[in-house]
This record gives sequence, structure tokens and C-alpha cells, in this order.
Amino acid sequence: MRKMNAWLDHHLGYVLVIPALIFIILFSLWPVAQSTRFSFFDFQLNDQQKSGLYFTEQYNLKLMHETFDYIDYYLEIEKDTVKQSSTQERIQDTQQEILEIYESIQAMFPGQTGIVSINDQEHEFLVKASDQVLAGLEALYRIEDDFNLQEDIMMVASELETSIIQPNYVGLKNFQSVLRDPRVWQTIRVTLFFTSISVGMELVFGLILALIMNKAMIGRGLIRTFSLIPWAIPTSVAALMWAYLYNGSSGIVALILARVGIVEQATDLMLTSSSALWSIIFADVWKTTPYFALLLLAGLQVIPDSLYESAMLDGANKWKQFLHITLPLLKPSILVALLFRTLDAFRIFDLIWVLTGGGPGGTTESISIYGYKVMFAQTRFGYGAAIILVMALCVGVISYLYIKFLDIQLISD
Repeated sequence: MRKMNAWLDHHLGYVLVIPALIFIILFSLWPVAQSTRFSFFDFQLNDQQKSGLYFTEQYNLKLMHETFDYIDYYLEIEKDTVKQSSTQERIQDTQQEILEIYESIQAMFPGQTGIVSINDQEHEFLVKASDQVLAGLEALYRIEDDFNLQEDIMMVASELETSIIQPNYVGLKNFQSVLRDPRVWQTIRVTLFFTSISVGMELVFGLILALIMNKAMIGRGLIRTFSLIPWAIPTSVAALMWAYLYNGSSGIVALILARVGIVEQATDLMLTSSSALWSIIFADVWKTTPYFALLLLAGLQVIPDSLYESAMLDGANKWKQFLHITLPLLKPSILVALLFRTLDAFRIFDLIWVLTGGGPGGTTESISIYGYKVMFAQTRFGYGAAIILVMALCVGVISYLYIKFLDIQLISD
């Protein structure tokens, strides 16, 4: 017991961080690793042959069993519908031939189920078996008789070819496609424009708001409380609120902008590319400026008042105090605020999705929305994962440029 207590005393810090490490691994590193894995495959959930990750050729035994069962079931129905006894005998012979093919395939994979790997020789045999089944059915349906399920049974039989799964490992092909995709570059341009304008406006307004909240005045606590309300509202809820205000028939903001001549008609606000994008930016600035102000206020409160008093004795006015005291000492807080907000703005999804869905005509579509559409609307998870990783790379470059060009040491020597 004493040894255990001594061990805990020496390693308590490591023990305490274990829950945080588990959380980071499960919800940060593991999804990134999975996305990276998917990006090297042509992984598509709406395609049976690409709904898994395959380095080598595979065979879907479950689909093969189901296909042969349905073929036999449909042939039994056809046997009851045809009129000629000779046709019934031919159907029975065809069933026997198909059964022999089925048994020969089963003999190749004794005791195996699901999806199994196959070699070139097995592939050749399976292709030949599939062709034999199709040829036998085509010969059967050349007989003049009353067949009712010809199209259905031929369609089912074609699933034998689908059972042979080609490898869908594509290496860097998805990334090459992303770089050649004009829609990706369009969404990046939209995302960069939205990020630069909204973050720039939030920096200016957030700094002004932080300076106001830092002043000693009556009701300062009340001002701080009410200024944080927009940031406290969930983004999807705020987006629904602004969607109502921007509504061309009943939205007060749309009607005011039409009255002052910014848009020709109130209904044009969310139906033209430029006005829709600026409307999204304005809603985002309203929502996240208090967050910016909160971070900058924390930086303002650690600046000693004695510095301002000394500057006043030296004859420095308020503007010079702001330029030579406030801004230099506030640079670490500005870096943190800019970094967090830029990364968050570059990943913008919910606000645009609720307000425009990326429209009109994809002119407000961010790269995260495009990645979502590719992955979940088209179920192209491989290509979508590559898009998301390119977005992550852009975020990493932005982070590096902030730290590099602002040249700020967050931790002093």
C-alpha cells in the first residue's frame, strides 16, 4: 500500500491526464485517422462493390448465396406460369445446371462466409460461372412461351458479376481529383472571403466592445451580460432567427434594406449571390463579436493602470496610449482571438446551411458544406474525406501564418 501511494505521488500528474488523453484519442485523433484512411480508397456506400476498403480482389459470398436463392425462386414461379410441358422440363434442367454451378462455387470456399479474398485463378472461374448462368437463362428465354419474370430474373442474375469486388484502393488519386475540382476552388474562395471579412469586422467591433466593457462606469456588469447574449445563443437557433429577419415577404431586415435601396426588392436579399453572402457575414459578425470581445477584455484587464498613468504624465493622449501601450500588450490576446475565430470561421457550416444551404447556385457554399454534400448526399466517403483533409491542411497553414507573421511569444522567457 505504501509503495502504491509513493508511486501515485510520483505519477499523479500522468494519472490525472489519462481521461483527457482518452477523450482526445476517441474524439479527435481517431476520426482524423479514419478520414485519412478513407481518403486513399474509392469508398462509396451507394455502390455494393465499393462499400468497403479493399486492397485486393474480393468475393461477396453472402450476395452470391442470395442471388442463387432468388434465381431458383423465380424459376419455380416461371415453371408454374408456362404452358408447354417441354418448357417446364427445360426450366428444371436449367435449375439443375445452375445448382451444379452453385455447388462448385461453394466447394471453392468451404466453411467461409461474408467477403473473402480471391486470386486470379479463382476470379477467372467465378467470371466463367457467372457467364454460364447468364447464358443458360438467355437460352431458356429464347423459347416461345408465356414467361412473366424474364427482366427480373436477368437483373438478379447480373448480381453474380457484382459479387466480384474489384480493389478500390486509389492511393493519392482522390487528392489529385480534389486539386482538379473547380468546385473545391470555388468553395475555398468563398470560405476565404467569408473568413477574412467576418473575422476582420469581428476584430474591430470586438476591440471596441472590449474597450467599452473595460471602462469603469455605472452598469458595466449589465453591459457585459447583455453583450454576451448573441454569443450564448446556439448558432443554429441564431441562424433560424436571422432567416426570419431576412425573409423577403415578412423579414424586417429585408424590408429595411429594400427601403434604403441596398437591394432592389426584399425578396432579392437571399436570392442573389453577393447579398446572400454579405447577409451571412453580418449574421456571423453579430453572433461572434461578443466572443472576440470577451477574449480581448481578458487581455485588457491584465494591463497595469500604472502604465497609462505614466504615459499621461509624459503628455501622451488617449490615441497614443492606445497605439503604444494597449495594442502592443494586447497582441498575445489578439493572436489567440484571431487564431480561434479564424479556425472556427474557416470551418463554418451550420450558419450557412440553415440560411442558404450553400445557394443560390452554390455561391455561398463553404468547403465544409461541399464536403458534407459529397460524403452524405452522394455517399462518396473517400473523396469527401480527401476534401476534409485538404480543409484541415488549409487550417494548419492559416495557424502557421498567424503565429509566424505576428511573431508573438505567448510564453515569456
